[in-house]
Amino acid sequence: MKRHSLQARLLALVLGLVIVVWLGAAFMTWRDARHELDELLDGHLAQAAALLVVNQSGEPEDQEHADAPDLHKYAPRVAFQVFHEGRLVLHSARAGLTPMAQIDDGFATVRLEDGAEWRVYATQGAERDVQVYVGEQIASRRAILRAVLRSVLWPLVIALPLLALAVWWAVYRGLLPLHQLSRTLERRRPDALEPVVLAGLPIEMEPLVRSLNALLERIAGLLDAERRFTADAAHELRTPIAAIRAQAQVALGAGEDEAGRRHALLATLAGCDRATHLVEQLLTLARLEAAPAAPVLPLDMSELARRVLAELAPGALARRQQLELDASGPCPVAGQELLLGVLLRNLVDNALRYSPGAATVRVSVHTQAGQTVLAVEDSGPGLTPAELDRLGERFYRPPGQTQSGSGLGWSIVRRIAQVSGARIELGRSPQLGGLAVTVHWPQPGAAAG
Repeated sequence: MKRHSLQARLLALVLGLVIVVWLGAAFMTWRDARHELDELLDGHLAQAAALLVVNQSGEPEDQEHADAPDLHKYAPRVAFQVFHEGRLVLHSARAGLTPMAQIDDGFATVRLEDGAEWRVYATQGAERDVQVYVGEQIASRRAILRAVLRSVLWPLVIALPLLALAVWWAVYRGLLPLHQLSRTLERRRPDALEPVVLAGLPIEMEPLVRSLNALLERIAGLLDAERRFTADAAHELRTPIAAIRAQAQVALGAGEDEAGRRHALLATLAGCDRATHLVEQLLTLARLEAAPAAPVLPLDMSELARRVLAELAPGALARRQQLELDASGPCPVAGQELLLGVLLRNLVDNALRYSPGAATVRVSVHTQAGQTVLAVEDSGPGLTPAELDRLGERFYRPPGQTQSGSGLGWSIVRRIAQVSGARIELGRSPQLGGLAVTVHWPQPGAAAG
């Protein structure tokens, strides 16, 4: 794709407009000058004809027609004829013997015997016995017009290049802050994310620099979060890997002790499961942060809850836990089915994982005031207000937990809720006594409550 220079484009636009305006002004000057010149010279012709009529108003002498002498260098370009009672009595040397025009009164543009165009004015005396023709070459008018235009247009022709140079300099000076910003960004280090500071910044560039600094601030925050995430992930992965290694060494050193070897191998498998779960959570969270904008489609949350709970039911039965579902009627939401399934699976899995054996976990989905509401409650010990405030921090787990986990589930839940436009509330279940998590989605086509 062809690249364009902002300065060249601005110069082309400004100079193009200047040239168009200049040509328009020159055309108007030419047209007005020609009109005024024609009016002036036509008036001179009429005045000359009137003088000739007056001079011939008396009885003419009985003589042959005479040629008027040339008294000026432009005399050959001017001609006149005077007829008395149809007889030519006076004319200029270039006028000829026949009438210059076929009219008796008024102006006409004619071509005479010499091949040149003439502007002729005809008039008659009071008794209509005198006919006068006064003519002027059109070429002489054009020469006068060119002389007038030269005096008017030459300064403009000389001023046009100077004006173009002045416009170029003004545009260059006006875009100097952009060049300064470009040079400042070119000199910055790749890892420099501090705000861009420029002295004497124009008002028009302030939103650009402000947006650029906001972008740099967001990038710095993302990089800091990524560094913390990487450091925390490395720390969390180190623990299950070390445990797997230790159990493998125990299994190797068990010798003939089958019971000890079996116990070590089972512990190794449990460590592998914990590492696998942690890696899956890390990958899920990384995908969510890498692609926050995703297409949303309407789906039924109650149907999704039935499928997710059917997958988790065998694990709950193995721990003698009771998993209940209360979903009445269609409960529409707008979102990605995969992400909402991950959200619901994390909420229910956390409730099952951190509740004791024979506990009850209840999931309800219903609509309320233009919203679809998902509630996950358990009969576990619940959390203190201080622990609720920290819930959702990466790799944070409430103290006293014996179940394996990474603390990433709540981070994933919060991120999916943010992407899908949901609102999460935490509290204590009034019926079961444990933790209660409520998620509110605005129904498609309804305002959020």
